[in-house]
Amino acid sequence: MKIGFNLLLWTTHFVESQFPILTKLKKTGYDGVEIPIFDTSDPNHFKKIGAALKDNGLESTAVTVSPDEAHNPISPVAKNRKGGLDHLKRVIECGHNAGIKLLCGPYYQVLGVFSGKGPTEDEMKRAADVHRPLADLAQKAGIALAIEPLNRFESYFLNTMEQANAYVKLVGHPNFKTMFDTFHTNIEEKDPLGALNKHFGIVSHIHISANDRGVPGKTHNAANLIQPVVELAKKKKFKGYLTIEAFGSALPDLAAATRVWRPFFKTEEEVYRDGFKYLKSLVG
Repeated sequence: MKIGFNLLLWTTHFVESQFPILTKLKKTGYDGVEIPIFDTSDPNHFKKIGAALKDNGLESTAVTVSPDEAHNPISPVAKNRKGGLDHLKRVIECGHNAGIKLLCGPYYQVLGVFSGKGPTEDEMKRAADVHRPLADLAQKAGIALAIEPLNRFESYFLNTMEQANAYVKLVGHPNFKTMFDTFHTNIEEKDPLGALNKHFGIVSHIHISANDRGVPGKTHNAANLIQPVVELAKKKKFKGYLTIEAFGSALPDLAAATRVWRPFFKTEEEVYRDGFKYLKSLVG
């Protein structure tokens, strides 16, 4: 297993002035980082990120979202679904330029938009028609896809591992799998560890997140969920990333989207330093 850190703690668009963060994370001991690919306006910028990653000896995964209705894979409007696929194709281009190996995230609907009910069969089919060709394109670029179930307060399309499993089957592409997040499953699953164990075969990525989005190892889900998840991953001989994901209030838009209204840690250093120390102690 490898240990990664999500750069959303600092930014939604990683720029050159922030590249020294990579040196700090490498020095701490991380194997890789997770870069946000939200702004796809300049794919060549991601070549600079790729060079900085290489210079620091770090691997990379990435995370993205569906930004708005004009780029919505489940939209009933064909033009918007095409916009969703076009956006995700640009994400793949940016990710390829940066050298990422995996793209995760809830890139199936606009975050925080709800229909008042669960996903319909038509929405499932429409999304699959977007993700199927995307999976093929990503595979040719050397990028695995891991779709992310979220909690019911952020999304209605996928909330549980059971739903994610059904959707992965619907897409039906070998390059399209799902992921497990200790924050979201802490809310949605009656038995998070049981859900992970049952569906481990389609899990290609794992987010390690405290139940308050703060420092892993310093909240109640450390002993109740994170430790058992790592133990199960070791038992299953998981070869992917355990990536720490934490959010602060420094980025107003992201703080609003993730409902971060109060501080959960004193400094960013506390998150990546203490989080790594804790996770490394479990991984061994």
